[in-house]
Amino acid sequence: MTSGPSFYGGIPVFRGFTSLMDPTLYSPLPDDWSIGVADIVDSTKAIAAQRYKAVNMAGAAVIASVTNALAGREFPFVFGGDGASFAVAPDDVELAREALAATATWVREYLDLTMRVALVPVSVIRAQGLDVRVARFGPSANLSYAMFSGGGLAWADAAMKRGEFAVTEAPAGTQPDLSGLSCRFEVIPASRGLILSVLAMPARGGDPHAFRKVIEDIIHLVERSPEGSRPVPPQGPPLKWPPQGLEFEARTRRGGPLLARRAAVLAYTLFAYLIMRFDINVGRFAPNVYRRQVVENSDFRKYDDGLRMILDCTPDLERALSDRLEAAAREGIVRYGLHRQDAAMMTCFTPSLLRSDHVHFIDGAQGGYASAATALKAMAA
Repeated sequence: MTSGPSFYGGIPVFRGFTSLMDPTLYSPLPDDWSIGVADIVDSTKAIAAQRYKAVNMAGAAVIASVTNALAGREFPFVFGGDGASFAVAPDDVELAREALAATATWVREYLDLTMRVALVPVSVIRAQGLDVRVARFGPSANLSYAMFSGGGLAWADAAMKRGEFAVTEAPAGTQPDLSGLSCRFEVIPASRGLILSVLAMPARGGDPHAFRKVIEDIIHLVERSPEGSRPVPPQGPPLKWPPQGLEFEARTRRGGPLLARRAAVLAYTLFAYLIMRFDINVGRFAPNVYRRQVVENSDFRKYDDGLRMILDCTPDLERALSDRLEAAAREGIVRYGLHRQDAAMMTCFTPSLLRSDHVHFIDGAQGGYASAATALKAMAA
């Protein structure tokens, strides 16, 4: 199997999320690939200051900048709320390094947050007795999302937090190409009672077969219950003008004073709002098709050495999930964190309105994955 950029595209796409833990779906990354990791330092403080959207924007910016740097070539990535992880082929590693360095600078200068970034060779991870395996899950016919197993991503993240394999920030004023990154939709209120952020990781030294069974139980609880679903309603998320994310989108744009960029975004988003509000087809762009694809492409569940989900669910389903996870934690199988909130939020990466593979990252609107991770760390302490 090739180790070049085309390796990932050759992995078959699986459709049923209930098959997530089937090890035969995962292919080992080539030894000469590298893992990119990024996260916000002190994201808990940023969340406490209600800077949820800024934290999410920073995490999504990593994926947008690397995608644009690679000229749209497909590569595996996962959005983690307050950060992101991805894998790149050796031919793309320097482009990814430049994108990471520029993104860290942009996050500090435009979002007033500090982002750690690192690139870790897969060969180094395997030398620790761990692996990085990747699968492709297709939530719809439009696109696929990467899923990671083997423990390597978690090790790379921990190494980054120890200061290892760090990518140095780019010089002041360097701005990455964040074309297509936006956050125009409003927060999405819960329709079943609450939005639940779920994070479940294997306990250290736990039985991997028992962990697989717990994750499969959790997925089946959600899949079989009418009391839980994706947090994006069938008609799509709410849209208003001016958009809540106006300032963030203005800051993603390159060139010119910030005031001029705000004005440009105001004008463009008004045009987009009117098209979406009144279902006006413009050329090959059809708002009803785009809206349906936004729902289908929403990234509300994933696996990156642990299960992450953002669910719109009832208190009863939350109790069932909590009971199953708590029992598994007592048995030393799992570490987990749950966080309740009353709404979800979406950050979008749409490189082209005329393609169907636009990506929509979902997180809880009041803490989300970052708060679930804080709860998980408290359990492990």
